[in-house]
Amino acid sequence: MPQLSVIIPVYNEAGTIGQILEKVNGIAIDKEIIVVDDGSSDGTDRILRGLHYQALKIIHHTRNRGKGAAFLTALANASGEFVIIQDADLEYDPSEYLKLIEEIKKDNIALVLGVRFREGYRGLLIPKLGNRFLAGLLNILFGAQINDFLTCYKLMRRSTFIELGLKAQGFGIDAEIVIKALKKGLKIEQVPITYRPRSYKEGKKIKLIDGLRYIVNIIKYRFSN
Repeated sequence: MPQLSVIIPVYNEAGTIGQILEKVNGIAIDKEIIVVDDGSSDGTDRILRGLHYQALKIIHHTRNRGKGAAFLTALANASGEFVIIQDADLEYDPSEYLKLIEEIKKDNIALVLGVRFREGYRGLLIPKLGNRFLAGLLNILFGAQINDFLTCYKLMRRSTFIELGLKAQGFGIDAEIVIKALKKGLKIEQVPITYRPRSYKEGKKIKLIDGLRYIVNIIKYRFSN
């Protein structure tokens, strides 16, 4: 059993998928890499078929089903003790895995979040403000102190991910993971990470409509069992 399963949901990332996989593969940790191509139409699937890293698993969805669906497909095929989510772009640095794993091994920590928006952050203003608003709403409704629940880097034991009973098919998976951890009273640790946001011109996918969906999901999870 590998120590870490790196799950990479991919949708139309032909320009970066080769580079991010090279970076992930280069991290000195016992790992498996599970890529789920979520119905890409830009040649991502062709690039993936040409890659042959050790312990690389590639799964193809025949149609685009969403980030959550891709993550859940990968989770069902994972075997590592720990699981982390990795975006297929170059916004996040896989070298951060080591300090996140070091943190989760401390007493009773169930979920480690890689926090992007630290003091001195210089990036896209609108996504930062949107994140602040959504995190504030979540914190008010759940009595929490979460800085960045929409971060890609969420590290948990595979067994804990499974126990959460996750169902979200789209970007809502990010909110569902954190909210279900909060509702179960799991201990969450937040660790600063480096972050290089790409622009919408470069392919950033989160839009205003996704922010509205997050608001609906946060309220829905707050008042559901």
